[in-house]
Amino acid sequence: MLDMYQFPGDETPFIKGSALKALNGDTSEYGVPAIKKLMEAVDGHFPDPERDVDKPFLMGVESVMSITGKGTVATGRIERGVAKSGESIEIVGLKDKKEKATIAGIEMFHKTLDEGQSGDQCGIMLKGVKRNEIQRGQVLAAPGTVKTFSKFDADIYVLKEDEGGRKKPFFSSYRPQAFIRTGTVTVEVLLPENVEMAMPGDSLSISLVAEKPMALEEGLRFALREGGLTVGSGIITKCY
Repeated sequence: MLDMYQFPGDETPFIKGSALKALNGDTSEYGVPAIKKLMEAVDGHFPDPERDVDKPFLMGVESVMSITGKGTVATGRIERGVAKSGESIEIVGLKDKKEKATIAGIEMFHKTLDEGQSGDQCGIMLKGVKRNEIQRGQVLAAPGTVKTFSKFDADIYVLKEDEGGRKKPFFSSYRPQAFIRTGTVTVEVLLPENVEMAMPGDSLSISLVAEKPMALEEGLRFALREGGLTVGSGIITKCY
């Protein structure tokens, strides 16, 4: 099966074991030693992913919590760069004005870290921010590195019905939801002048106007959705 999907079947290690036995502390061949063997195989077989640590810090906010006596925590996956305790950051998107904040601490899987790196799923405690001043869909970023836009161009592919898209075409002034990073925003679609309608299966360049300013950049991918259907997937080509 691995060969059929063009993976190296003959070179792939297979480890036999039981996670339940390992959890119960069983030290027989299929218990704890099997899990250790599995992790050795993972470390030896998978290359470490390249972490994008040289670029300025950016993290999309997935959820926000308020911890009594400590402050506000934003969780999410760091998209790029490195976040360190004590650094100043900006909260960008969904509002016209950027908010400033300071990182009071970083936590990942109940461990306190000095810094979070690109690829880490973590919680960042923010000093000087109230719970209602930050929401899902905004981004935390190094000061001055991210701008908000509400008008942008994109290349999109319109999904067919059997791919989970619409049956019918859509026209200019169509208003779906755009899912960008962790946020959703209503956008108005403007088709090019020479295109009357976008049919399922089409690839085309369109302009979009979002009703709230979003933290955007060229090359960012997004999905257009409407009523449980993914209408299209796109990539931003230009921000105004």
